[in-house]
Amino acid sequence: MYSSVNTIWVLLGAAMVFFMQAGFAMCEAGFTRSKNTGNILMKNLMDFCIGTPAFWLVGFGIMFGGTGALIGSFDPLVRGDYTAILPAGVPIWAFFIFQTVFCATAATIVSGAMAERTKFISYCIYSAVISLVIYPISGHWIWGGGWLAQIGFHDFAGSTAVHMVGGVAACVGAKILGPRIGKYGKDGKPRAILGHNLSIAALGVFILWFCWFGFNGCSTVGMEGDETMLLAGSIFCTTNMAAAVACVTTMVFTWLRYGKPDVSMTFNAALGGLVAITAGCDMVSISGAAAIGICVGIVMPLAIGFFDKVAKIDDPVGAISVHGVCGAMGTILTGFFALNGGLLYGGGTAFLMTQCLGVFFVIAWVVVTMTIVFQVIKHTIGLRASAQEEIEGLDIQEHGLVSAYADFMPATSVNGISGTNGIPAPAGSRAAEMDKAIPVQVVSDAKAEISASDVKLSKVTIICNQARFEELKSAMNDIGVTGMTVTQVLGCGIQKGKTEYYRGVEMSMNLLPKVQVDIVVSKVPVSEVISAAKRALFTGHIGDGKIFIYDVESVVKVRTGEEGYDALQGD
Repeated sequence: MYSSVNTIWVLLGAAMVFFMQAGFAMCEAGFTRSKNTGNILMKNLMDFCIGTPAFWLVGFGIMFGGTGALIGSFDPLVRGDYTAILPAGVPIWAFFIFQTVFCATAATIVSGAMAERTKFISYCIYSAVISLVIYPISGHWIWGGGWLAQIGFHDFAGSTAVHMVGGVAACVGAKILGPRIGKYGKDGKPRAILGHNLSIAALGVFILWFCWFGFNGCSTVGMEGDETMLLAGSIFCTTNMAAAVACVTTMVFTWLRYGKPDVSMTFNAALGGLVAITAGCDMVSISGAAAIGICVGIVMPLAIGFFDKVAKIDDPVGAISVHGVCGAMGTILTGFFALNGGLLYGGGTAFLMTQCLGVFFVIAWVVVTMTIVFQVIKHTIGLRASAQEEIEGLDIQEHGLVSAYADFMPATSVNGISGTNGIPAPAGSRAAEMDKAIPVQVVSDAKAEISASDVKLSKVTIICNQARFEELKSAMNDIGVTGMTVTQVLGCGIQKGKTEYYRGVEMSMNLLPKVQVDIVVSKVPVSEVISAAKRALFTGHIGDGKIFIYDVESVVKVRTGEEGYDALQGD
């Protein structure tokens, strides 16, 4: 007899774990550059779409078909009898889809570490191999009745079986692939390559956090009986606690280390905490989960720094540290904090050593097999995109996609805020300060009659802080300048911007957001434009901006055909 509540619980978990693909896609897209966004999204879609039939063809049978020590059975299209391994009251196809989405999660982890320089066809091939063979065999050891399960290895929902497998595969791939162009200088020091959209990355983190309640909680594969319901509630709490404490710990740690709390590392900490608690979420207390979160919050940013600066493995999204390191650490820490058998609860070292043994052999399995896979791909069809493809972006080169944001333009309306407390400084006082610091000579306040024959056309380009744009626009309007072109740009002066850190890497030349205003004037004297711009922009601090003046040979108004001075006037 099938159980409706157990079946619904398993199917709910499958749906939530499937939705994690969206979270991974958002995280990876946000942490990488916009020229590769379409490629990232395509990879996160295709690893699931390729992995689903691959797992159906042979993966599920290898993982759950029999209780052999090393491997299940070859059962194409899942036609065998799996009654022995099915959860109570759950039909085969509900269990199959539940396991399929877990398999796809392991495959998608790899794309983040190898982002922005991997051939799409190569990605499709190694993603298929992971789902066909590599994940199912190590998964059989742990969940299919294999040798690790037989000696008492515990990984409740996949810290090792899913996340560490994906993280180790990502590490091997990123090492063989090599860093992105420009990631390391001639001196070997890493350079910060900023992600293009932290808002999307944050959305991905929240999606993953939400879905993790299904990843861990629904791994009870049933909701019948008081003990199971109590266990599910405990798993939800430990899962949430580990992630929250890891975030707080990393925030404080990076704040103390770099002078400011690192946003992207704190995002990673949430995922690291979730990965680490996944192995023992059913065996540890809430306080144990908090302790695991603290360990993650310190180790994970150190691991990111290690791979970036010491190992010289370029991981744009931190997948190796989040999934590989935290997956292994969480599995081992279960041997310390498990209420039943943990070292800190009087269980001795036997369970801890079993956990360490399992982690070691799964790492060895993945390293050996994925090295073979990547090397074969590298020496046949090629693993890495060409330098030109990488520089121009994989969106256009691999998919013919000019931009993943084709209908979007940067916002050009910026609210002006000045002063230390956000209150605009009085215009009169600021002007007085500016006159003392930078004398401005206005040639004449009286405007003489201007004829088209003796007018010089000049282009004034103003680079200024975004916060001063509204005041600049008002100042230009007051002197009769109404036409302007405004562009949001990035840049820095001779100070090379203020020293900041991104994911623990010092940004040697910090490009700051600025506004570029282009104005062509004829009737309004250039000196008056400069004077008004200085008064609007001056604060007395580094970064007030610069003004450039160019001669303009001519101007043509397309609608009327007017040229020169006449083209810049009214209707």
